[in-house]
Amino acid sequence: MFKTTADTRALVADPSVHMAELVAGMLRTLKIRLVDVTHNPADTQRALASRSYRLMLVDAGMCSDQEFLLLRELRQAEQNPNRHLPIIMMAAAPSAALIAAARDAGVTEFLRKPFSAQHIQLRLDAIKSSPRPFVAAETYAGPDRRRRVIAGAPSRRAADHGGSTG
Repeated sequence: MFKTTADTRALVADPSVHMAELVAGMLRTLKIRLVDVTHNPADTQRALASRSYRLMLVDAGMCSDQEFLLLRELRQAEQNPNRHLPIIMMAAAPSAALIAAARDAGVTEFLRKPFSAQHIQLRLDAIKSSPRPFVAAETYAGPDRRRRVIAGAPSRRAADHGGSTG
Protein backbone atom coordinates (compact mmCIF):
# COMPACT_ATOMS: atom_id res chain seq x y z
CA MET A 1 0.00 0.00 0.00
CA PHE A 2 1.21 3.52 -0.84
CA LYS A 3 2.29 4.96 2.52
CA THR A 4 1.24 8.47 3.36
CA THR A 5 2.60 10.68 6.10
CA ALA A 6 1.45 14.01 7.47
CA ASP A 7 3.65 15.77 4.92
CA THR A 8 2.81 13.69 1.84
CA ARG A 9 2.21 16.21 -0.93
CA ALA A 10 0.59 15.54 -4.30
CA LEU A 11 0.11 17.67 -7.40
CA VAL A 12 -3.02 17.44 -9.54
CA ALA A 13 -2.65 19.05 -12.97
CA ASP A 14 -5.90 19.27 -14.92
CA PRO A 15 -7.21 22.04 -17.17
CA SER A 16 -10.72 21.51 -15.74
CA VAL A 17 -11.10 23.29 -12.41
CA HIS A 18 -13.99 21.00 -11.47
CA MET A 19 -12.14 17.77 -12.31
CA ALA A 20 -8.95 18.92 -10.56
CA GLU A 21 -10.87 19.62 -7.36
CA LEU A 22 -12.71 16.31 -7.63
CA VAL A 23 -9.40 14.41 -7.94
CA ALA A 24 -7.89 16.44 -5.08
CA GLY A 25 -10.88 15.46 -2.94
CA MET A 26 -10.35 11.79 -3.80
CA LEU A 27 -6.71 12.06 -2.74
CA ARG A 28 -7.77 13.59 0.56
CA THR A 29 -10.04 10.59 1.21
CA LEU A 30 -6.90 8.46 0.73
CA LYS A 31 -5.22 10.46 3.52
CA ILE A 32 -3.12 12.60 1.16
CA ARG A 33 -3.99 15.90 2.76
CA LEU A 34 -1.51 18.26 1.06
CA VAL A 35 -2.73 18.58 -2.51
CA ASP A 36 -1.73 21.37 -4.87
CA VAL A 37 -3.77 21.97 -8.03
CA THR A 38 -2.70 23.54 -11.34
CA HIS A 39 -4.69 24.18 -14.50
CA ASN A 40 -2.09 24.96 -17.15
CA PRO A 41 1.40 23.77 -18.11
CA ALA A 42 3.15 26.98 -16.97
CA ASP A 43 1.72 26.77 -13.44
CA THR A 44 2.50 23.05 -13.35
CA GLN A 45 6.13 23.70 -14.28
CA ARG A 46 6.39 26.39 -11.60
CA ALA A 47 4.92 24.07 -8.96
CA LEU A 48 7.32 21.25 -9.90
CA ALA A 49 10.27 23.63 -9.77
CA SER A 50 9.38 25.11 -6.38
CA ARG A 51 8.24 22.18 -4.22
CA SER A 52 8.87 18.45 -3.77
CA TYR A 53 5.98 16.08 -4.38
CA ARG A 54 5.46 12.36 -3.72
CA LEU A 55 2.84 11.94 -6.44
CA MET A 56 1.50 13.70 -9.53
CA LEU A 57 -1.78 13.11 -11.34
CA VAL A 58 -1.87 14.84 -14.70
CA ASP A 59 -4.63 15.01 -17.28
CA ALA A 60 -3.57 14.17 -20.83
CA GLY A 61 -5.04 17.54 -21.87
CA MET A 62 -2.19 19.27 -20.04
CA CYS A 63 0.13 17.70 -22.58
CA SER A 64 -1.78 18.61 -25.73
CA ASP A 65 1.40 18.75 -27.79
CA GLN A 66 1.30 14.90 -28.00
CA GLU A 67 5.03 14.96 -27.36
CA PHE A 68 4.43 15.34 -23.64
CA LEU A 69 7.15 17.98 -23.46
CA LEU A 70 6.19 18.95 -19.88
CA LEU A 71 6.78 15.39 -18.66
CA ARG A 72 9.87 14.76 -20.79
CA GLU A 73 11.53 17.92 -19.47
CA LEU A 74 10.76 16.91 -15.87
CA ARG A 75 12.18 13.42 -16.36
CA GLN A 76 15.35 14.76 -18.04
CA ALA A 77 15.98 17.49 -15.41
CA GLU A 78 18.66 15.84 -13.28
CA GLN A 79 18.55 18.54 -10.59
CA ASN A 80 14.75 18.59 -10.21
CA PRO A 81 13.72 16.88 -6.93
CA ASN A 82 10.54 15.66 -8.67
CA ARG A 83 12.34 13.85 -11.47
CA HIS A 84 11.61 10.40 -10.01
CA LEU A 85 8.11 11.02 -8.64
CA PRO A 86 5.33 8.65 -9.73
CA ILE A 87 3.19 10.22 -12.44
CA ILE A 88 -0.33 8.95 -13.04
CA MET A 89 -1.88 10.19 -16.28
CA MET A 90 -5.65 10.59 -16.56
CA ALA A 91 -7.66 10.61 -19.79
CA ALA A 92 -11.32 10.16 -20.73
CA ALA A 93 -10.88 8.19 -23.93
CA PRO A 94 -7.23 7.22 -24.32
CA SER A 95 -6.17 5.56 -27.52
CA ALA A 96 -3.44 2.94 -27.59
CA ALA A 97 -1.21 5.55 -29.26
CA LEU A 98 -1.82 8.04 -26.43
CA ILE A 99 -1.03 5.44 -23.77
CA ALA A 100 2.17 4.43 -25.60
CA ALA A 101 3.23 8.07 -26.01
CA ALA A 102 2.58 8.74 -22.31
CA ARG A 103 4.60 5.66 -21.34
CA ASP A 104 7.43 6.83 -23.61
CA ALA A 105 7.35 10.24 -21.92
CA GLY A 106 7.87 8.69 -18.47
CA VAL A 107 4.34 8.20 -17.11
CA THR A 108 4.26 5.59 -14.35
CA GLU A 109 0.57 4.57 -14.43
CA PHE A 110 -2.59 5.42 -16.39
CA LEU A 111 -6.19 6.04 -15.27
CA ARG A 112 -9.20 6.12 -17.59
CA LYS A 113 -11.85 8.69 -16.63
CA PRO A 114 -14.23 8.38 -14.92
CA PHE A 115 -12.58 6.74 -11.93
CA SER A 116 -12.96 6.58 -8.17
CA ALA A 117 -10.65 7.01 -5.20
CA GLN A 118 -10.39 3.20 -5.11
CA HIS A 119 -8.99 3.23 -8.66
CA ILE A 120 -6.34 5.74 -7.57
CA GLN A 121 -5.53 3.52 -4.58
CA LEU A 122 -5.08 0.54 -6.91
CA ARG A 123 -2.52 2.51 -8.95
CA LEU A 124 -0.74 3.61 -5.78
CA ASP A 125 -0.65 0.01 -4.58
CA ALA A 126 0.80 -1.08 -7.93
CA ILE A 127 3.50 1.60 -7.68
CA LYS A 128 4.38 0.43 -4.15
CA SER A 129 4.22 -3.33 -4.74
CA SER A 130 6.00 -3.40 -8.10
CA PRO A 131 8.48 -0.53 -8.16
CA ARG A 132 10.31 -0.15 -11.46
CA PRO A 133 13.83 1.22 -11.56
CA PHE A 134 14.37 4.69 -13.00
CA VAL A 135 16.06 4.55 -16.40
CA ALA A 136 18.07 7.50 -17.68
CA ALA A 137 19.20 7.22 -21.29
CA GLU A 138 19.83 9.64 -24.13
CA THR A 139 16.30 9.43 -25.52
CA TYR A 140 14.30 8.35 -22.45
CA ALA A 141 14.14 9.05 -18.73
CA GLY A 142 11.53 7.55 -16.45
CA PRO A 143 10.41 4.30 -14.90
CA ASP A 144 11.52 1.17 -16.71
CA ARG A 145 8.85 0.64 -19.37
CA ARG A 146 9.07 -3.13 -18.99
CA ARG A 147 6.37 -4.33 -16.60
CA ARG A 148 7.36 -7.96 -16.50
CA VAL A 149 10.38 -10.18 -16.99
CA ILE A 150 10.08 -12.67 -19.81
CA ALA A 151 12.04 -15.87 -19.33
CA GLY A 152 14.63 -16.29 -22.05
CA ALA A 153 14.46 -12.67 -23.23
CA PRO A 154 17.86 -11.14 -24.04
CA SER A 155 19.47 -8.91 -21.40
CA ARG A 156 20.21 -5.58 -23.02
CA ARG A 157 20.50 -3.08 -20.18
CA ALA A 158 23.11 -2.54 -17.51
CA ALA A 159 20.45 -3.15 -14.85
CA ASP A 160 19.83 -6.59 -16.31
CA HIS A 161 23.40 -7.44 -15.36
CA GLY A 162 23.34 -5.83 -11.91
CA GLY A 163 24.55 -2.39 -13.10
CA SER A 164 22.99 1.02 -12.46
CA THR A 165 20.64 2.81 -14.84
CA GLY A 166 19.93 6.04 -13.03
